[in-house]
This record gives sequence, structure tokens and C-alpha cells, in this order.
Amino acid sequence: MTTTGTVLDEIIVGVREDLSARRTTVPDAEIARLAQAAPPALDAAARLRGDGTTMGLIAEVKRSSPSKGALAEIPEPAELASIYAESGASAISVLTEQRRFRGTLADLDAVRARVDIPVLRKDFVVEPYQVLEARAHGADMVLLIVAALDDAQLRDLYDLVGGLGMQALVETHTAPELERALALGADIIGVNARNLKDLTVDLDRAADLLGRVPAGPLAIGESAVLSVADVEAYAAAGADGVLVGEALVTSGDPATAVGSYRRVARRGRPLPEGAQA
Repeated sequence: MTTTGTVLDEIIVGVREDLSARRTTVPDAEIARLAQAAPPALDAAARLRGDGTTMGLIAEVKRSSPSKGALAEIPEPAELASIYAESGASAISVLTEQRRFRGTLADLDAVRARVDIPVLRKDFVVEPYQVLEARAHGADMVLLIVAALDDAQLRDLYDLVGGLGMQALVETHTAPELERALALGADIIGVNARNLKDLTVDLDRAADLLGRVPAGPLAIGESAVLSVADVEAYAAAGADGVLVGEALVTSGDPATAVGSYRRVARRGRPLPEGAQA
């Protein structure tokens, strides 16, 4: 990856520093052994697909963000995740990045021990060690951000995720990034309304990108969800589901919010111009 001084680049510098410290404590050979010894991963794509009638939901345990700062304390992430699961969430996202999002691998451990639905390790994954670490801590999914990786890194990490029995949420936010995700053969494609390079949000751009995702892969809308109307906007654009954090942790009633988002009807993606139904 070529660094350009963006917010994403700055985050990754910290991620690499923190990773180096963890690697000293748990060497590569040990994390690989732990990953191989972990119970089989759950099928996140199947849960997100559901019966195809309503929107899938990845409900996120999120304390903070670079754009909004502190959102919620969440002293018991497993308790919040349990509420999400009992209210109908398809999967749980757990942020493990420490500096900007105040997440930890201990949060991932706690959530994994409490819920029996798929769990996503959401972090800035740039090294194979982090994929092995995710599996060792019980993750079923790993976030791969196209903007943070070159083609070779993206392919190697994607293949490693699959080789460990997990699934990747391959995140995009521009048309060229979407093309790279499609060339990869990604089964679950995230379209983020937030540009991680400058933190601006553009739901219209995300909607346009979602319309370009062909039939086959699952398309997940990310960011900019503050209400049911936003989930409906993603559904209208062709998303199969949404990933939501801020709106849930600040709602005061996450159970009701999860239920209302899950009830939004899925519409499917429009056929490309000239295609036959």
C-alpha cells in the first residue's frame, strides 16, 4: 500500500505498532496453532442471506469512531451482543482496533463466548497474522478493506480467510475498489458510504455502487444508518443487508432498533440495462 497521509494510513500505522506488540507476546507459530485448534467457523453468508425476504443485519459493538469520537462505554460487550442476537441480528461485528475505536480482542472473546451466531472481527487487517488471530479468537468473518491493500495482499489474505473456514467481508467505497472485489470473486461485498481516507459520507454514492454489484455475491451497506429510513434506502439500492453500529449503541433501546431494521423488506438488485429476467 502506498501511503498518502490519509486518515486510513494513519490508522494503519497504529495498527501495525499494536500488532508488533501482540506478536511479541504470541509468536507466529503459536497463533497459527491456536487458529487451527479453534472450533469450526459458522456460515455467516447463510445467516445474512436468510430467507431472502428481509434485510440481513450485522449489529456492531462499537464504543468510538474517528469521525464521531466516543459513542458509548459498553462495559459488557457480551451483554450487548446477546441483546443483538436475541433481537434477531444475523451476525455480530466486534471492533478490535484499540486506538481510534477503543476495541480489544478481549471484546471478541467475550462476545464469542456468549452468542451462537456468526461474529465478524472488524479491524484494519494488513497482515496474515491478524487473520490467524481472528480465527484463534473465534471469529467467523474478517473484514478486508480494499483501500488498505494492494491486489496481491488482498488475494493472499482472502485466500487465507477461506482456507481457515471463515468468510471475508470485502469492503469497497469506490467503483475501482468494487471492480477489484468482483475480480477477487468475493462472496460478501461491503459498500461503505464513508470514505475512510477523509471520513466523508455519501449515501448516494454508496447506493450507486450497490446497484453495480451483480447477482450472486451478498451486498452489505455500511455506514450512514441512523434510522429505519436509511436501511430502507439501502434496500432500495439493492443491498441484501446492512452493518450498523452507531445507531444501535446510541439508541437507548438496541433490541427495538435491531427488530425494526430486520423487518425492512429486501428488494433485490435491479437487472443491468439490457439484461433479461
